[in-house]
Amino acid sequence: MMRHKSAEKRARQNKKSYQRNRAIKSSVKTGVQTLTTVLETKNREESTTVLKKVISTISRAASKGVLHKKTAARKISRLPKRVNKQPAFQG
Repeated sequence: MMRHKSAEKRARQNKKSYQRNRAIKSSVKTGVQTLTTVLETKNREESTTVLKKVISTISRAASKGVLHKKTAARKISRLPKRVNKQPAFQG
């Protein structure tokens, strides 16, 4: 049991930030999974549009401090490599 008012407030803040951070991390993971499934369909145009959304999600998470800046940079740099491995045109 917390004895100080400030400790109680800090506990409430920690709970809120924990939930917010979990939601942001979850959206990043979901975006990467979505990109992976789109890459399996081998649709180049769709994969580039999904890639842009995922990159913005990762960047937003890094700017809010949920992900470390270098972790976000590493994730962002690996995704276009996977997209660029696809053939240029699937007719």
